[in-house]
Amino acid sequence: MLIIPAVDIKQGKCVRLRQGRMEDATEYAADPAVMAVKWESLGAQWIHVVDLDGAFAKSVMNFDSITSILDHVTVPIQVGGGIRDISTIEKYLKAGVSRVIIGSEAVYRPEFVRDACKRFPGKIVVGIDARNGMVAVEGWSRTSETRAVDLAKSFESSGVAAINFTDIHRDGMQTGPNIQETAALARAISIPVIASGGVATLKDIENICEIARFGVTGVITGRALYEGSLDLKEAIQISARA
Repeated sequence: MLIIPAVDIKQGKCVRLRQGRMEDATEYAADPAVMAVKWESLGAQWIHVVDLDGAFAKSVMNFDSITSILDHVTVPIQVGGGIRDISTIEKYLKAGVSRVIIGSEAVYRPEFVRDACKRFPGKIVVGIDARNGMVAVEGWSRTSETRAVDLAKSFESSGVAAINFTDIHRDGMQTGPNIQETAALARAISIPVIASGGVATLKDIENICEIARFGVTGVITGRALYEGSLDLKEAIQISARA
């Protein structure tokens, strides 16, 4: 079970949102690379980076901040937000990003995901962000009519490296992850699932570890780390023992 710190970038700064609302952002660092270095120094094996502006603008908006992170850490990073074409994927991979996350386009253009998986084996992650079980798109500003589990199933045997599954109602709220829905999704597919949203305490990490047997291989956490309710070193130790 990987414990994956999140570094979300808005206007070049490291922030965290509540339930994906851009107007409800808390700034934690003027330089996102500083936070990435901190999480790596505490034992993180992956860093999850999101270009929040890019998610809304539908194009890359914080590339310089992301390349700065790459210049300062040695652990692999995965990047999401505004990835809507092959050239953007190539740009990130050439820069040194290990995996790219496709979100909205997985709903609008599933063939784009499949093509990307063929071109870049092991490099493509699908981000499925759900609101009441339905997939949200465009920076979570709109809820589609597609069920999260149906979207995940549609990419079976496509070569998707992982599914990042986020319960939007819990994201940034520190109310605990949605164990039931995450486990149900993982049991429905063979693709590894990375959980996200709501992690607040070491108990939450223990609860996530209990569903590892269904194919949940990691958990992304942000606000809890930034505000100190979750100790990254201890979380990693718990996951190692699970």
